[in-house]
Formats: sequence, structure tokens, C-alpha cells
Amino acid sequence: MSVTILVGSQWGDEGKGKIVDILSEKFDIVARYQGGANAGHTVEIGEKKYVLHLIPSGILRKNCICVIGNGVVIDPNALLEEIDLLESNGINVEGRLLISHNAHLIMPYHKLLDSINEKGEDKIGTTGKGIGPCYIDKYARKGIRIVDLQNKRILEDKIRLNMKEKNDLLRKMYELEGLDVEQIIKTYMQFDKRIDKYIKDIPVYLNNAIKEGKSILLEGAQGALLDVDHGTYPYVTSSNPTSGGACTGTGIPPNKIDTVVGIVKAYTTRVGMGPFPTELIDSEGETLRKAGAEFGATTGRPRRCGWFDAPLVKYSSAINGINYAALTKLDVLSNFKEIKVCINYRYKGKILKSFPTDVERLTSVEPIYETLPGWSSDISTCTSFEALPGEAKNYLKYISDTSGIKINIISIGPKRAQTFSVSEKTRY
Repeated sequence: MSVTILVGSQWGDEGKGKIVDILSEKFDIVARYQGGANAGHTVEIGEKKYVLHLIPSGILRKNCICVIGNGVVIDPNALLEEIDLLESNGINVEGRLLISHNAHLIMPYHKLLDSINEKGEDKIGTTGKGIGPCYIDKYARKGIRIVDLQNKRILEDKIRLNMKEKNDLLRKMYELEGLDVEQIIKTYMQFDKRIDKYIKDIPVYLNNAIKEGKSILLEGAQGALLDVDHGTYPYVTSSNPTSGGACTGTGIPPNKIDTVVGIVKAYTTRVGMGPFPTELIDSEGETLRKAGAEFGATTGRPRRCGWFDAPLVKYSSAINGINYAALTKLDVLSNFKEIKVCINYRYKGKILKSFPTDVERLTSVEPIYETLPGWSSDISTCTSFEALPGEAKNYLKYISDTSGIKINIISIGPKRAQTFSVSEKTRY
């Protein structure tokens, strides 16, 4: 029995999709535990590129069962489009995809309210997929769940009750026309015909799988610094991408977790609004963006780019309990003769002893950098740690020492083959 949690250790977009694909070869089950179709996990197999938003990338491994847990909020249209995309590419989904009966459904009014909120002065920079408003209804105990699709009377009653409140809000506060209640009821009743065969009591299924000795990989969306409790609030997502969210989002108890793997990008990126101490608003930032193809898989938005932030990763490692890290996109740094690493922050003339998650302080800190020599050579064909240039090895050792992470996996490109493990003996 083995239960492993995989978390994004920065602000998301660390390359979780690829690492899940790599690791899932050795797991029986891969389960997603939070977020929604705002995630974009990209995997390249040969010349084919897959961008998945809800279904774990383990679905690309034919012997792997994939689970969407109760902590995920599901847009049925997005889910069905993803299923159709996979099946059109010859990837069998039926019998290999299971969806929690307790997962909440994203409704049309959630998307509309999300887009309205993003037009205001206090916008967060969301993807506009209705994720936040759906979680608001979940915690207000007004949500509509997958299980409600299986009872037409309950589904209709819940939609009508919610729509009365939402249409009143749209008309009175935003001076917009209300949404068509009857059409929404009709549309969501049709979803059950296609989704019913995937619905499962996931906590029972996963805990039975553990008893049977099955291995399980739990994957989150976004990154730890976007966690609604532990991230840079309010510029965060609406759920818990940190490792603690894996238990509540799947029904697996904490004492069954064996390992936490942190995905760490060799530099730092962020999408949307919020503080970013090491952000590069210059030609170096643009070089990172272009070399790393730093554009959102869900929205296409250019990502903000900056140097590696050791205090951030050290904080993330602590709150997630990271046992080891998979480091991605090391090859992108081949474009630099010198590479900077943020080793600490200065705030009002004093060195901070810990990472500040409050926006006021994090926005005002001065990053303290150490400059390291780059390797200025293509490493995308390296097949082992030993084959890396000395400067690249030194960079890995330095960020490992300053952030306190142990790097066990290195990715030097989007292909499966551009990944290798680092043994204890050869690490540094």
C-alpha cells in the first residue's frame, strides 16, 4: 500500500501534469482532490500534446484508474468535452474514470457572476470558470452536487431555489437579464444520462483500495501559495491545493498518507494579480516567458516570471510536509549567463525570519539575491544528473540548500524522456 500526495509548491503552473504522467506509470489509481476546470495540466507524448483540466493525466496510462474527488467542482460541459477529446484520440475512459457523488457542480450563474466580479476594481485575476462562486455556494450550503443529478425532483427544486436568488441578484444589483431557469433545468437533467456511469462513492472506493494494497497518487491543481488558507490571500484560489486538502478532498484519512512530493519550477511564475517579490518586469522576464512557453494552458494569458524564490519554497515545504521535490524546467535557465536566487527578504530595513503571506508585507519586501554562474548550453538531451554541466549541478545544490528541499526528480523538457531521477549517491 502506498498513498502519495503531489502538490504544486509555488503559485501553480509548475508542471504537475507531466510529473503526474511520469509517476502514474507506477500507481494503480490517480485521484484529483480540489480545484476545477481552471487547472491546465499539459502532457506531451510523442508529437501529441494533451491539455487536461479536470481528469488526472494518469488517464494517459492505460492501466491507471482516475478519480475526481469530492473536493473538485465540476463543470459538466468541460468534463464531457474532455472525455470526448480523450476518446477521439483512442484513449479509453469508460471503466477508468470515477467521479465522486459528492463533488459540486458549476452552474451557468457561477460563470456569469465570476466574469462580473473580474470586471470590478477588486479583481483577483481568476480564469472566469465559475470556480469561486461555486465554492461560495458549497460553503453556504446551497450547492448542487453530482448526486443531485440522480434525483430529478431534488435537482429541479434546488435549481429553482438557487435561480430565484441569483436572478434577483443579477437584475437588482447588476441590472442584467435573468438566466433561463427552464433551460438550465433541462440541460442539467440531460447530463445525468452521460455522467451516471462514472459516479461512485469515492471515499468508500479509495479506502477499500488501500485495504487491498493498491497504490494511490493524489494530485492537486494550482499551487500551495494559492491556497485559500495558507496562500497570499486574497489573491488565492477558492480551495486548498496544499497537502491537507488531499484528505478532505478524497476521504482518505491522514494516517494513510506515506509521502508528499512537491513540484518545484527552476524559477518562479505567477498568473493573475497579487504580490510577486522576484518578478522580472524586463527583458530577462520576457526571456523566461518565451523560453519556458509561459502562457496559461486554460486561458492563454502570459504568466508573470521571476527568479527562484527560496523563502517561498521553504515555507511551502513546511506547510505541505514535502518529503522530496521534482524540479521542472531546468532547461529554460540555459538562456542565462548569470542566474539569481532570492535567499531572503528585507522589510523596513530588517531581514525577515519567515515568509510573510500577508499582502501588505509581501508587496513591500526587498528580495535579497545571490548570483550564480549559468551554464549557457543546451541540456535538453541530458539523460542523467551526471550529464548536466557543473554549473547546473551547482545551481541545483544551491537552491536545495537554501530552500531545504531534496530534489529526487529533474525535468529538462516537456517530453516523457526528458526526465530522470537523482539517486542519493549521485545527487551532489
